[in-house]
Formats: sequence, structure tokens, C-alpha cells
Amino acid sequence: MFRYSLVFVFLLIFGLGFSQESAKDSVADYYVRFEGDSILYSSIALDEVFIFGKLEFADRKEKLRYYILRRKTLKVYPYAKLAAERLVELNDSLTKIKKKRHRKKYTKEVQKYIEGEFSDKLKKLTRTEGQILIKLIYRQTGKTAFNLVKELRNGWRAFWYNTTAKAFKISIKEEFHPEKIHEDYLIEDILQRAFAAKKLERQESVLDYDYAQLSNKWKNNSPDKN
Repeated sequence: MFRYSLVFVFLLIFGLGFSQESAKDSVADYYVRFEGDSILYSSIALDEVFIFGKLEFADRKEKLRYYILRRKTLKVYPYAKLAAERLVELNDSLTKIKKKRHRKKYTKEVQKYIEGEFSDKLKKLTRTEGQILIKLIYRQTGKTAFNLVKELRNGWRAFWYNTTAKAFKISIKEEFHPEKIHEDYLIEDILQRAFAAKKLERQESVLDYDYAQLSNKWKNNSPDKN
């Protein structure tokens, strides 16, 4: 039942659109072209670069915990990224569909398509992978899975699926707070290292926090030191 509940939650999120077009900037001779217009710049903005410290662990148990968390995070992050993209696409698409019945029909067609594509994969997630995915959904969208279900369907369905998930020790109301929760910081650290190593495609979080500041905070206030 847990897996089917999780599938329902994310099918609602993933089933928000078929594709998303993204415009890429092109740079040539210090000119940046935006939809036909060229703007002269004296310099080119570069992506922020982090210098990562060497991973250090208090003991073998802590090291094992980190690497298990890394494996699970790398596995589920692409789903969270996709969810954020689908939400953006849904908002764009629905603004172009005026009639309510057409909007409803569009949503159902997309959900059916996405169900065929992702259902089997989501059913294979473990409880801990599902909980990490819930957190990453919040990282990428700023909304809990509970609120997304509530917005896309209704409050009763959100309550029902949250209650079912609780029975299997997973909450779809879970948020992501790397500034407060050490495991959330570890997840963020895993993501940033994976982005830098090109193991994952970067998608910025909608949340307001600074990874460098988080690293300094947790370095000086590690749970192992308390």
C-alpha cells in the first residue's frame, strides 16, 4: 500500500505536462544573444564554484550512513527535478486553456501518459528513498507533496494519502531544512558534490539558503561534537 500511495502522489506531480522547452543563451565574441537581440558585455558571468573539503567521518558507521544516503539521493533526485519542471509547465499550459473541461481533459491525458512511463519505477522505491524524494520535491518546488496533492485534487485526498503514508512511516508533509536538520544538510552536500562532478544536472533550489554558509555552520556544529 505504501508504494501505491507514493505512486499516486508523484503521478499527480509528474503528470503535469509532456515536455518543457528551455531557451539556451549563446555566447560569441562577448555578445550574449537573447531571442534575436545581442547585448555587449565586458565580461561573462560564470557559475558559482564551490571548493569542497575532504569528507571526514567520526567512524565507519557514520561513513556507511553517508554513502547509503548518497546512493539513495542520487537515485531519486531526477524525479524531484522532473516534478519542478512539470509544475512550471502546468502553469504555463493551463493559462492557455480557457475552458474548464478542456483543462480537466488535458490533465487526465497527461497523467495517463506519465503513469505508463513512471509508475513501475516509483513502485520500486524503498520507504527511505520515498521520504528523501518527498524532501527533494520540497527543495525544488517550495511545496510539500501534501499541498501539491491538495492543490491538484482536493483536501480530502491529501488527508487520506497522508494518513496512509503515515501508516508506512512516511510523511508527504515533510519539508527540507538543511539549515536545521543535519541529514538534510548531508543531502544538500551530496547534491552539490554531484552537480560539480557532473553526475547530476543542476537545478537550483527555490529555497533561500547558502550552501557555503551551511557548510561552515555544520562544520562547527556537527552533531558528533554535541
